[in-house]
Amino acid sequence: MSRSATRIPAFIGSDRYVLEWVAGFLADLLTHISTRTVRSALPPPVPGTAVRAVGPARPAVGPALPVAAAIGAIMVLTASLMASKYLLDALVDLGWPVAVYVLLLATVGYGPSVWWCRYASRRWATGRLGPDIGLTPRWSDLGWGPVVWLGALGAQLAAASIVLVFDLPVTSNTDAITDAAADRTYVVSIVITAVIAAPIVEEMVFRGVVMRGLRSRLPMVVVVVAQGVLFGAAHVDPVRGVGNIGLVIVLSGVGIAFGVATALLHRLGPAIVAHALFNGMVLLLVLTGITERIQDAAEDVGSEPGVEQVGVVEEVGVVDQTDVAEPGSDRHPIVAGPPSFDLERRDLGES
Repeated sequence: MSRSATRIPAFIGSDRYVLEWVAGFLADLLTHISTRTVRSALPPPVPGTAVRAVGPARPAVGPALPVAAAIGAIMVLTASLMASKYLLDALVDLGWPVAVYVLLLATVGYGPSVWWCRYASRRWATGRLGPDIGLTPRWSDLGWGPVVWLGALGAQLAAASIVLVFDLPVTSNTDAITDAAADRTYVVSIVITAVIAAPIVEEMVFRGVVMRGLRSRLPMVVVVVAQGVLFGAAHVDPVRGVGNIGLVIVLSGVGIAFGVATALLHRLGPAIVAHALFNGMVLLLVLTGITERIQDAAEDVGSEPGVEQVGVVEEVGVVDQTDVAEPGSDRHPIVAGPPSFDLERRDLGES
């Protein structure tokens, strides 16, 4: 009895020791996993700044970039737009095919911005565009894209309502697309640049670098609004004069909608798909002549072309595309903004 009595406590004690070791190991493992998760959620430290203690990750669009990255992105984009305008003025008399002008201006207008995104990623982050600016495409983006597109369409309608209520001036630049629609090469080049190049590059700049750069200094709500306004202002063309007012308001609404999607989904894929849908749908309406028929029907209903029905069509269909005339025509080619930009910039009502 004495031996069994002494063995039982010894057995129980060793079993308890094993259980305590297992519990301690699991606790250490869970702590390690949770710590790595929190650290991976936090943006990487910016060179030259103090490293903060690990804590709960605040909502963000992704790894933070310094505000200098955002400022540089806007400056590079502005400079490329000016360069593309002067380049077109210098080359338009050479009589090259329209497609050559469109593709050349797309390269001049977008190439520097792509370079800056790469530079900012390598200079201030990991050097990988995926984690640094959210360029991490997923198959689910094809499902989120139409949802974001509907949201952007609603934002554009809301902004157009403001323009109509306050009777603000707005300009149109869809006539070049309509007049050159018979040129298949021109149409193909526009579709490639407006539906593929423009959505990818502009989302990289505004919802990628600019948003992350502003996020390092400003609250998320302010960041979303600010990048949207910058997106609209980037499409200002002095040739249009006061007509830029309505244009900036409408495009700012679209930019804010894309910014909200990026902030909520933490990647650029859905906004890129939505941007492509936006441009593609407007191009389809312009090239097929549907917008002209809508405008004619609206003018028949109203007493004059400026009735509210026509105004709604005009503000909703704003798209952005290079305004290139056929060589030898009586219309001087004008770069309306970033070459092959968002279809949001063109006004469907005055095609």
